Amino acid sequence: MTSEASLPRHSRRSSRRPGCPQPELRTSSAAWLEGVLSMFEAEGLHVPSLLRDAGFDPDSLHRQNARFPVDEISVLWQVAVAHAGRPTLGLDRDLAATHSKLGTVGHAMACSPNLGAALTRLTRYMAVISDATAFSLQSDARGCWMVMEHTGGSLPIPRQRVEYALLTVLMQCQWLTRRELQPLAMEFVYPPPADDRLHRAAFGCEVRFNAPANRLLLSSADMTMPLPTHHAALGEMQEHLLDDQLNLLGQTTTASLVCAEIARRLQHGEPRRQDVASGLGLADRTLQRRLQEESVSFQALLDRTRRELARQYLAEQRHTLADVADRLGFVDVSNFFRACKRWFGLPPAQYRASLGLGGTGALRGALLN
Repeated sequence: MTSEASLPRHSRRSSRRPGCPQPELRTSSAAWLEGVLSMFEAEGLHVPSLLRDAGFDPDSLHRQNARFPVDEISVLWQVAVAHAGRPTLGLDRDLAATHSKLGTVGHAMACSPNLGAALTRLTRYMAVISDATAFSLQSDARGCWMVMEHTGGSLPIPRQRVEYALLTVLMQCQWLTRRELQPLAMEFVYPPPADDRLHRAAFGCEVRFNAPANRLLLSSADMTMPLPTHHAALGEMQEHLLDDQLNLLGQTTTASLVCAEIARRLQHGEPRRQDVASGLGLADRTLQRRLQEESVSFQALLDRTRRELARQYLAEQRHTLADVADRLGFVDVSNFFRACKRWFGLPPAQYRASLGLGGTGALRGALLN
């Protein structure tokens, strides 16, 4: 389990309150971060300088089971992009294939019978790599979308971080299948760059911007492609190890599953407990009993999930306040405004302004203060 000692000194927070299903602090594993840092080094960046300017203690990378807060990773990416002097940092197939470190999750994926099953394992165990990042699979007439979302941070996620993560997934798919895969589509929520040639070269397809989600579309034929490394027994052993890690991270409680289901449903309006129970394959009374055993209520989980998502959406200038209210399932903006004042002590526009999102220095200041 991540301990206070595993986190940089300025990132420590108070312990979890009774009934809270997940720590407020969303984190990424040190193993994944080490891979990112090795990619930065391959890009010609001086890693010690990056760590210093981003406020990292280099020794913390080598602590057992160390994990790092989502906002600190965002600051590190912002500093790296500034040092590199180019907005396409990490947008390179060879770098994504060479330096990504998926650890046990990658081993479990390799033991899967086909690519679709491997990606299903990634969605299930992504929290081991980073519980601030979630992947989901969405069916499409042409195949399946691999959708990536971030939660838990109060700072905007740098586009380079998103691009590198999705490119890493694509390269992992190619390694698993031992085939050259060509996505049917690639979409990002960000505005288009002045020149998207590097994006098209990296992903091997047309790339669309200003899209509703960050996602990658693979064909049905790709998803059913068998893996040469399939090993059922070894895959089951890897899953047991990963389940234990999820347990230690608090990702297997009923409350944590309810939060994930609430987040999935919010854009369609405020979800009812009965509907969330059905989505989890439980009777409503069973869900209610399990939450009581964990000393937490459905309403508290709904409020907590909304608060966490509000922090993320308000950090992204592309979302209007009305859009954020809608994404959080509020029937009108006034209810959202009242909730923000209760959560943050400020109405949403003032809270957004207080984040100070003007640049790398402002980002770092918002994190450290």
